[in-house]
Amino acid sequence: MTKPMPLAEFTRLPPLLAANLGDGLASALDTVAGNAAPTHRFLRYGWFAAALAAYGGPSSPNKARTLTVLREGAPVLALPFIPTGPAALRLAAVPGCYWPFRSFPAAQDAGTEAFEVALDRLGKEINALRLGPVYDNDPALAGLRAAAASRGWIALDRFVAESFLLDMAALRNEGTWPRNSTLRKNRFHEKHLGEHGALDWSFVSGEGWSEQAFDDLAAVEQKSWIADRTDGSDAKFTREGHGRFWRAAAADPVVARMMWAAVLRIDGEPTAFSFDMNAGALKYAIANSYDPRVGKHSPGKLLYYRNLVRALDDGMTTVDWGAGDSGYKRVIGAAAGPAIRDWLFVRPGLTGIAARLARPLWRRSGNRSSQSVAGDLAMVDGDR
Repeated sequence: MTKPMPLAEFTRLPPLLAANLGDGLASALDTVAGNAAPTHRFLRYGWFAAALAAYGGPSSPNKARTLTVLREGAPVLALPFIPTGPAALRLAAVPGCYWPFRSFPAAQDAGTEAFEVALDRLGKEINALRLGPVYDNDPALAGLRAAAASRGWIALDRFVAESFLLDMAALRNEGTWPRNSTLRKNRFHEKHLGEHGALDWSFVSGEGWSEQAFDDLAAVEQKSWIADRTDGSDAKFTREGHGRFWRAAAADPVVARMMWAAVLRIDGEPTAFSFDMNAGALKYAIANSYDPRVGKHSPGKLLYYRNLVRALDDGMTTVDWGAGDSGYKRVIGAAAGPAIRDWLFVRPGLTGIAARLARPLWRRSGNRSSQSVAGDLAMVDGDR
């Protein structure tokens, strides 16, 4: 006769995990984001909805699906994805805005098992998933890589850029930031900047994100080097650039509270701005610009120093400057941070030659569009 299992044995059973796949973006995104690392809590329903509306084309929001992993009925992982490339290849990508990265939310205690369940379910729907660009220390990336190793998926990476971090708290504790010499120069420039009119330094966040607030930032960009030297498509706040995304993202009050701008006006006219995402003790520095009419007085520099001192006073400790021009970032005190990469997770079961050839094709693709990458992979594994 079989002995009954003691109650203590039941308590050691692993938690029940289940994966749900639904059309569109899931409301569970907000629940999971709220339990994610503080640096990733902006990855909410509203964030992805704004990205799909701004960048995905008219049909993209309808094509999105969300895979949700639940533990004992509570969501711990929410992975939105959209199809990309030729339909026959069954390729998918995590959507989102490039800034500060393109990832998805997972609860801090999700565990590798939740990612394994996610990959098992994804493998029934797609052949490969693109994640990125993301940082090397991204929690979702770490979970997917561990799950891929245990489930036989192939993880292919390609280098995108180096990131830069400023540890303001450490530098302030050392008594080296901001330097006295920097403060003296700033006072000199501010004095001469004031000769152009009355200076007004202000901050925008939360309910302050009105159409006028975005128009003020766009007005600075339209006078800056972006409009003068480029086609303006990379401007963050103009309607010709990425303004549609940020206006839509601000409709989520949680995201709006994380969006932060420091603005300098001279005689009431927007002259410079510094725009960030405040995520816990970390500030993502996303964009800054200024009117070149007063450029010789360093309005951008004056503004971001004020902005960072305010961040320290608000309890923030670190600035993530992202990728790009390392010169001024190093002058401020930033040092190299985690690398930024794009990742392609390829499910097991594809032909061995396809898996071997996909790696160099993915890495050679650089910053080309996912459609170009899909074309390369189609040539490698054309029977799928």
